[in-house]
Amino acid sequence: MNRIARVERTTRESSVEVEVDLDGAGKVEIDTGVPFYDHMLTALGTHAAFDLRVRASGDTEIDAHHTVEDTAIVLGQALREAWGDKKGVRRFGDAWIPMDETLGHAAVDLSGRPYCVHTGEPETYNTFTIGGNYPFVLNRHVFDSLAFHAQIALHVRVIHGRDPHHITEAQFKAVARALRAAVEPDERLRGVPSTKGAL
Repeated sequence: MNRIARVERTTRESSVEVEVDLDGAGKVEIDTGVPFYDHMLTALGTHAAFDLRVRASGDTEIDAHHTVEDTAIVLGQALREAWGDKKGVRRFGDAWIPMDETLGHAAVDLSGRPYCVHTGEPETYNTFTIGGNYPFVLNRHVFDSLAFHAQIALHVRVIHGRDPHHITEAQFKAVARALRAAVEPDERLRGVPSTKGAL
């Protein structure tokens, strides 16, 4: 099965192109103009073992918000297109990621019903900008946008942590590993993993 997708989206605020291969080997090529976000998307592609290419340009002279959000939108659309009818996949996935003092958890269901629950981030860091270019508060926005446009149920939790970099990275890696598990082929299943017969 060819589980590859390419999606482009252009607005007055940004231009985004995403290519994804769910059956890749974690080969990534990321350039969004927001260096810390590049680092996070690199971690996501690597730990999901997706081949992932992201090219984005936007009005980062104003703020990173538009570029970060629009990239998450297009990534979600590309993932939804790549996994198609979801026949023969595991559907559910979850992962625990420790990163030094931080522990993050993510669970995903390729349900076709978009929903995001994001909890546990210390509110202390809501005004913090990581690396001088990525506002910490955008994490929830990224996961909301990804879940809505991929049409998945996504739960992301920070169990504990004190470093905003570690907190963010643990979440992205947990989401990556959860997605990797959810899209893996299930050798015991040929059809859609749902009593409804469709997802």
